[in-house]
Amino acid sequence: MEKLDYEIKNIVGNILDDYGKGKTIDHVEIFAQPDAEIVKDMIAKLMKIVFPGFFREKTYRFYNMDSRLTVIIEDVVFNMNRQVAVALMQSDAFKDKTEEERLAAAEKISIEFFKKIPKIREYVETDVKAFYDGDPAAYNKNEIVLSYPGLYAITVNRIAHELHLLNVPLIPRMMTEYAHSKTGIDIHPGATLGKYFFIDHGTGIVVGETTIIGDHVKVYQGVTIGALSTRGGQNLKGVKRHPTIEDNVTIYSGASILGGETVIGEGTVIGSNAFITESLEPGSRVSVKNQELNIRNSEGKSVNQQNWFYII
Repeated sequence: MEKLDYEIKNIVGNILDDYGKGKTIDHVEIFAQPDAEIVKDMIAKLMKIVFPGFFREKTYRFYNMDSRLTVIIEDVVFNMNRQVAVALMQSDAFKDKTEEERLAAAEKISIEFFKKIPKIREYVETDVKAFYDGDPAAYNKNEIVLSYPGLYAITVNRIAHELHLLNVPLIPRMMTEYAHSKTGIDIHPGATLGKYFFIDHGTGIVVGETTIIGDHVKVYQGVTIGALSTRGGQNLKGVKRHPTIEDNVTIYSGASILGGETVIGEGTVIGSNAFITESLEPGSRVSVKNQELNIRNSEGKSVNQQNWFYII
């Protein structure tokens, strides 16, 4: 036992010494970072505000909607004020400000954010309709709200996007990455999403920071809407690196659309596994020729087929 204690003291000493070597990961100011658990709790409560009849309270009992909404909003505002104030320490504009000044700024941000809730709900309502109209496997809209990962990821993004527009550091990305971890759908909070956005299945979808997506767009699993190249690193910060997708575009599974100058024209349909790095005029149809299939029957004889796959 004494030997073990001795070894543990040595291990602790070695690690503490390593913390003093000036690496980025040596940062130990725990209370200078937003709390991930509180951010997740805010997401859960904001979902109850966006969908007031779908997610029940486990702790409190309410007699009417007014009292329920008041308690939830007060709770989120309280936590948002403090978490945003902490996050503002990461901003060059606020890093030298006092805690009182950051709290005052955070309160203004929280108020402006909550003014955007009706807009968020307006857009989410169109998303629910797009999911229902676009998926014959959906038996009703309740099923979509309660179980569809695509709608969850879109809703969290719409919440995070409004905080992003208010120049809140860290928290919007923490929100969308939490949704990413739950759904496999990676939408940067900077991405602009139009109304009636439909993500089917969803796993593996990537939507980059400067993406602009119009109305009535459908995206299937495995789609990447990304940058053509990121070799420029931090020099590309603020540059339009991701595509613009105009209204009424459908993008099937596995397609990649890349580049900040790439514009996918209205009404275009892009087939599975297409690789697009240039703009497409409105109404385009993109298809990919299948690879040759090598098929053998039960007798071991080769039956080769070569098929063409078109999306019309």
